[in-house]
Amino acid sequence: MMASKSKNFQQYRPVAMAAGLGSMLGSGIIVGLSATIPVWQQGLSLTNLQVGIISGALTFAIAFGSLFGGRFAESFGLIKTFNWTNLFYGIGTLVCVFSTNFITLLIGAVIAGITSGCDLPISLTVVSHDAPDNKTSSELVSFTQVFWQVGIFISYFCSFIVSKMGGLLGARVVFVILSAIAIGTWAWRTFSSKLQQFHVEGQQRYAKIAAKKGSINTKSVFKALFGSENSGKLFKFFLAILVFYVGWNLLANTWGQFQTFMLVKANASQSLATGYGIITQLLGLPLVALYAWIAGSKYRNLAFSIGSMVMFIAIVAMAMGGNILWVIMGAIFLYGLGSNFSGEALYKVWTQESFPIEIRSSIQGIINGISRICCALFAFVTPSLVVPSVIKTTMWCFAAIVLVGWGAGLLMIHWQKKYGLE
Repeated sequence: MMASKSKNFQQYRPVAMAAGLGSMLGSGIIVGLSATIPVWQQGLSLTNLQVGIISGALTFAIAFGSLFGGRFAESFGLIKTFNWTNLFYGIGTLVCVFSTNFITLLIGAVIAGITSGCDLPISLTVVSHDAPDNKTSSELVSFTQVFWQVGIFISYFCSFIVSKMGGLLGARVVFVILSAIAIGTWAWRTFSSKLQQFHVEGQQRYAKIAAKKGSINTKSVFKALFGSENSGKLFKFFLAILVFYVGWNLLANTWGQFQTFMLVKANASQSLATGYGIITQLLGLPLVALYAWIAGSKYRNLAFSIGSMVMFIAIVAMAMGGNILWVIMGAIFLYGLGSNFSGEALYKVWTQESFPIEIRSSIQGIINGISRICCALFAFVTPSLVVPSVIKTTMWCFAAIVLVGWGAGLLMIHWQKKYGLE
């Protein structure tokens, strides 16, 4: 079993890597903009309102791309959309590189945001489309999460390295790097004969399956969820994954955007706060890689419960001692540890293995888009919720969210077993 698994994973890993580069660009634009926005503000003389508009526009652009990425794939073809999306991402980041005012920076951020949001559900669907079986698909989809973590680390690291450059040069260099990766990804996806072979074989495989078992005969998500013979189980899957991922992403977004803020408010220096963020991201990489193996094994469900428990313990620790710096640092580490086994990677795997190929990219995009919108709205009030005076109460509420997500995940596991997906 292990030999077969290793052989399939190694053989189809180029597909996961090509898709994973899109994930890396997705996290890269989020972190890259947030890490350089003070430099853009000073260099382009932006007001605080304009900074807020750019940051908010990026979040909503990603949500828009996620929500309608499936429609793009239906209109232009799954593989064609997969191949060309990152070229337009590169155009958006290049607009940012040459920005001279608020409008051009906003336009570049919106273009990059829409295309990165569009790429995530489509690239994951391509991975599951090309994989020879569900086991290999789970391993490959979870492997793409490594690239999401790498994108965060690279953006932080590059922003740190170029921070000593004068004026806007450092910020422009960060976006030049993102542009180069995007254009290189477009070229690889478009012109690689090996990738094209995997796409053709995947299409032939699904054509045979459809001929034997029949397809759902619809590309409409709403018809599949509410008007098909399988709508009962598909809606249960959709609801469980949505509740799990929205809850997880609200917490992950809080940690990602306001981790440094929380540490500084607890009397950490700016260098300690930012340096600790880089260390935690670096330590998380091998754990994400480990999950690529667990995702396709019998230990996945156990890892989910252990991860949820560790996250719950971390947040309760902050609720009981949230004003103490070492408690916050320890809780951040524990939360990241648990999140690798009960978070984004699992949501991606569940979505790709639970829905028919015709609607996977749309379902993934809808869940991701709804989650992004919730996070964008929640970000307006988050700063006031993580200051020392109220952080304990906030953390008790967050602990309840973890329990709700844990329950939704257990329901998902139960329904997968009930309907024979495991």
